[in-house]
Amino acid sequence: MGKFIQDFKDFAMRGNVIDMAVGVIVGGAFGKIVTSLVNDIIMPVVGILTGGVNFTDLAFELHPAELDTQGNIVAEAVKLQYGMFIQNIVDFLIIALCIFIAIRMLNKLKKKEEEKPAAAPEPSNEEKLLTEIRDLLKDKK
Repeated sequence: MGKFIQDFKDFAMRGNVIDMAVGVIVGGAFGKIVTSLVNDIIMPVVGILTGGVNFTDLAFELHPAELDTQGNIVAEAVKLQYGMFIQNIVDFLIIALCIFIAIRMLNKLKKKEEEKPAAAPEPSNEEKLLTEIRDLLKDKK
């Protein structure tokens, strides 16, 4: 049992697992930002362009609500909410676009780093000594 716990601890403390956990947390926060961008900024403009249609309200009623004799709802209406589906597609496309732009920028930065010439390696102690000897011999002449 002790080996199992140690193996799990080693696994959990690997850099990749921690990086992934940070990515999930940041991704969740990023998802909220994108949802707000879509719901609060983009969709109202789209609603104006489409004549005030709110996509989240778009639905096709498959079965009407059942009411009792006093008009109270006994069973909710069954709806196919295709508006929510459209909303989620818009959310996905914006998230995908943002990720694409971020990855593209990172790749450009990596290419710039790769294009920089590597610094000349420092001469070894033997080369330094040989250079000093050469310079001393030149001075004697």
